[in-house]
Amino acid sequence: MTLRQASDFAQLSTEIKQAGLLARRRGYYIARISANLLVYAGAWVTFALLGDSWWQLAVAAVLAFMSTQLAFIGHDAGHKQIFASRRWNEIIGYGHSGLVGVSYDWWVGKHNRHHANPNHEDEDPDVDISVLAFTQRQGESKQGLLRWIASHQAALFFPLLLLEGFALHWHSIRHSGRERALMIANVVVYLTAVFWVLSPVYAIAFVLVHQALWGFYMGCSFAPNHKGMPVLSAGHTLDFLRKQVLTSRNVRGGWFVDFLLGGLNYQIEHHLFPSMPRPNLKHAQLIVSEFCQQRGISYAQCGLFRSYGYVLEYLHEVAAPLRKAA
Repeated sequence: MTLRQASDFAQLSTEIKQAGLLARRRGYYIARISANLLVYAGAWVTFALLGDSWWQLAVAAVLAFMSTQLAFIGHDAGHKQIFASRRWNEIIGYGHSGLVGVSYDWWVGKHNRHHANPNHEDEDPDVDISVLAFTQRQGESKQGLLRWIASHQAALFFPLLLLEGFALHWHSIRHSGRERALMIANVVVYLTAVFWVLSPVYAIAFVLVHQALWGFYMGCSFAPNHKGMPVLSAGHTLDFLRKQVLTSRNVRGGWFVDFLLGGLNYQIEHHLFPSMPRPNLKHAQLIVSEFCQQRGISYAQCGLFRSYGYVLEYLHEVAAPLRKAA
């Protein structure tokens, strides 16, 4: 790493700070959080009033969407984007984790390790997934059913996302520590409410639709960010700026994609400046992309559906040796 490379991020940071893009946007977040909670509460009121009906599956779909929107707020709180005060960010984070059923402490710890070493084969927990292989070495280490799943991972990727919600609840209970009682209470209250209002068949269908669609939406929101980008290994010599930019991908699409993906579509800017408030990321994107272009740093950006194409192509390519060996 050259001295110039080491100073690049300092220069970029100065430009970002001078543009005022690290300033908190409390008004935005108060409005966003209030709207989310209003819709979320309205969905549960509708659930209670509607009673035993197949129309409840539509309510389950709304709750799946809103659970993800609440999770986006928890994500922002975990990065201290909302308030300057750590305490107030934690209040928002723990509150939203209680509603969604994902441990705030477990997720923040895991996510911070990801940010420190994105797409690192040995150090990023997001590329250590038992049913997927992101490198040929990972694929070769798998045995039995996991090896078969990994060999067909491109075809199975989206179906597997339907299980992500259940996995998040399980990991949250297993690894939540001091939050365990809150995570268990979330499950108990949720199931009690569902089976109190609905007959068993409707209740089971409701739970499956709600949790499967929530997990699918969560997975589809995070997958485009790094999957299919270069995977790093021990001994790489990239500086902070290049490590974050070269392993991340932005997704184009305007205000709709901004809303749909909760600002995660500006993944490059988010990784460079994790505490930057969500509404400022689109403004930072103009500065960061131009900065990278001037220094010859590859800046990955594409449309939403193309990003999923890159993910599937990469998973298919990595699994090729497993299929040949079968």
